[in-house]
Amino acid sequence: MSWFTPHTQDIAYSFLSILFEGIPFLLLGSVISGVVDVFVSPERMSRMLPGKGTGSIFLSGLLGLIFPMCECGSVIVIRRFIKKGLPLSAAVTYMLASPIVSPIVAVSTYAAFRGKDPWVMTVLRLVLGYALAVGVGLIVGRLRPETILLPSMLNQNTTRRRAGLSFAAAPVEDVPAGLAGQEFSELAASSSIPRKLLLAVQSATADFLDVAFFLIIGAVIASVFNTAVNQQIIEPLATNAPLAIVSMMVLRFLLAICSTTDAFIAASFSAFPFASKLAFLVFGPLFDFKLLFLYCVLFKKKPVLLFGLAIFVIVALICIEISTLHF
Repeated sequence: MSWFTPHTQDIAYSFLSILFEGIPFLLLGSVISGVVDVFVSPERMSRMLPGKGTGSIFLSGLLGLIFPMCECGSVIVIRRFIKKGLPLSAAVTYMLASPIVSPIVAVSTYAAFRGKDPWVMTVLRLVLGYALAVGVGLIVGRLRPETILLPSMLNQNTTRRRAGLSFAAAPVEDVPAGLAGQEFSELAASSSIPRKLLLAVQSATADFLDVAFFLIIGAVIASVFNTAVNQQIIEPLATNAPLAIVSMMVLRFLLAICSTTDAFIAASFSAFPFASKLAFLVFGPLFDFKLLFLYCVLFKKKPVLLFGLAIFVIVALICIEISTLHF
């Protein structure tokens, strides 16, 4: 029997099922990210935190429940939060937690795993995401900013901002494409409410276009894998918990899909065990292929690589332990 037998109709049906389930959550997440980007100032965020101590780190990990952001948006927004003086430990905690500890992610995860222990998967994903983000924030709080931040983050912000629909917020001459994060923040702060809404549309469009591409690629790979690949071939991999967990984490790193839709991709891998799907959903929003480059806009390469390796090992070990509980 051939290991690969593609059937166009089956692949198309699987692809469209994943896409139609995921796109509404991606759109909703992009819209909310755009609103947070424009309307939530770093000063307002700082006022919500209890100083610069440990309490601010624990609270920062929960702010995604109020100000949810996808991983792409959170890295971009947190850049200007740091420049505005938000404590680095709190900023990093929010950046890592908000793509997981989010009402949109909770609802999408529950929807994707209907009939497959949805409450267990949703709660474990949010709890692990929160715990890991807070743990990293506590470590960052003990480090000097100059040891992990790029010099440009300590001095002048020269990083350019994604433009999205540059004509959405105003005429092109008023809102040039590729505004720096600081320039966009100042423009948003000085704008009227209608203008801010249009700027939020611009930001949301950029987020949506960025991550929709990765969702489509992920849906294609998952559809082909589930319909065209002989499942007997992957059975030895899927039935070995450590191998299944590691392989799903590597796949999530390469797919670089959005946390608002990745649950639909994970749920479609029916041959793989619960713990491997959990590893897929926890590791990806913390560190994937696109985040590797986005993090390097803010942080030095060595801390980024050490963080990625540490998170990979920790998530893998936790999920291997969970697999022994026979979920």
